[in-house]
Amino acid sequence: MKLAVWTYEGPPHVGAMRVATAMRDLHFVLHAPQGDTYADLLFTMIERRDKRPPVTYTTFQARDLGGDTAQGFQRAIASAYERHRPAAMLVGASCTAELIQDDPDGLSAALDLPVPVIPLELSAYTRRESWGAAETFYRIVRALAGAPTPARGDGVRCNLLGATALGFRHRDDLTEVRRLVEALGVRVEVVAPYEAGVDDLARLPRADFNVVMYPEIAETAARWLERQHGQPYTRTVPIGVGATREFLAEVIGLAAAADPDFRPAREPEELLSGARLPWYSASVDSNYLTGKRVFVFGDATHALAAARVAREELAFEVVGLGTYAREFARPVRAAAAGLGLEALITDDYLEVEAAITDCQPELILGTQMERHIAKRLGLPCAVISAPVHVQDYPARYSPQMGVEGANVLFDTWVHPLTMGLEEHLLTMFREDFEFNDAAGASHLGHARHAAGDRAPVVAADADGTTPADHTRIAVPPAGHPAEQANEPEAVWSRDAELELRKIPFFVRGKARRNTERFARERGIREIALETLYDAKAHFAR
Repeated sequence: MKLAVWTYEGPPHVGAMRVATAMRDLHFVLHAPQGDTYADLLFTMIERRDKRPPVTYTTFQARDLGGDTAQGFQRAIASAYERHRPAAMLVGASCTAELIQDDPDGLSAALDLPVPVIPLELSAYTRRESWGAAETFYRIVRALAGAPTPARGDGVRCNLLGATALGFRHRDDLTEVRRLVEALGVRVEVVAPYEAGVDDLARLPRADFNVVMYPEIAETAARWLERQHGQPYTRTVPIGVGATREFLAEVIGLAAAADPDFRPAREPEELLSGARLPWYSASVDSNYLTGKRVFVFGDATHALAAARVAREELAFEVVGLGTYAREFARPVRAAAAGLGLEALITDDYLEVEAAITDCQPELILGTQMERHIAKRLGLPCAVISAPVHVQDYPARYSPQMGVEGANVLFDTWVHPLTMGLEEHLLTMFREDFEFNDAAGASHLGHARHAAGDRAPVVAADADGTTPADHTRIAVPPAGHPAEQANEPEAVWSRDAELELRKIPFFVRGKARRNTERFARERGIREIALETLYDAKAHFAR
């Protein structure tokens, strides 16, 4: 077994909680030991929901294993029904409780409750959270979706599928996608599972097609609805201007297939006119962002979308692409191959950190884990995907999808770069006699000190240390580590370190690598100021 400080996904019963918590009139009874009861922490402290999640635990202890845990599970189901009176119930076991091999399906059926009771088999030791959410939603849809209805003749309708509790910007994405499809003249029949009631799911077959917002969660259910009820579903996730344009065209095509007389109420280009990302990314102020090296990692939906937006709409260079969602490894590998890259498919954050270190990007687009990695490496980072922390569930409207979502993406991704440049300029001028920390405000003459009264100010790193505190380089030599394992590290002089920190952060890593390479090829063990200048002149030719 491999111990980890961070994990990208929880066990599958967390995914089941996300679906249950998103819905109304549904209650989840989880067979779990004491210690697995952390639903309140996830939903009320991280997502800041205004009510407790609808989850009841059996919370058995070690001493209970000598008795009949099955009876305790049945008592928990009966008690939860009597207390909450839900319209339907879910029953399942956590990873630890699976080892006991109690039968949630049989035990709940024996109670003969007057509401649908949906058993979940979550395969805790082979699957993860997103799969658990997808499987739970599929089971609920299969159990509660009503019979197909005849043609109504009152307009085209669709369902919006996939948004859950604890989802990254799902609340705001729903608002944006609903606005887009309704602006085209398509009515929204059901939104599920987010804020859907049990009775709403019975109306799913009334729609003409389904909009799959998050394939990791909704695609399994959408495929079943297509097979059983003849409902096609969208394949395009509207993140970015280009994808939103394709999404609108796809919705119009599905609506026209359902009703040959359908005509969109508004043209797609009219709806896209509010997107400011194309103008901003083409403006003079954004030219310096062209070609910036970007590393992308997250769930498959957001990683694929981010790589496309970064390359096609912001002119970044994608130098790394990966996901922790192994079920979607194939499309991620295909997208990476199209970029000339090898996809990183892993749920080990240490492998991700090693890949980022090797790529030396100038911006990271990732999850909460990549944000911590970026802090350690001194790189700017924007969060694009779950897992995330409380700060990524803002009170403001901040979608990722649709027209406004494209504007949010531009701000979220570009601001870390521009603020990093500002921070670099402040650091660079900190040694100046007029602008250093010891100097008073320039407009207050009496507060200024004479230049001779001050000790020289040395620019500090992000961790508060100065170049004098470092005698050897933390970054290994460039090239093939296996071939250079026995080579000593180059030593940087204090003057050279100070000069290196005057180089903008987004090319500083390249300058350091080139200088180390220049010194190594010439057998120079101590990099002096002259070595740095010579390397610069050499590589400029």
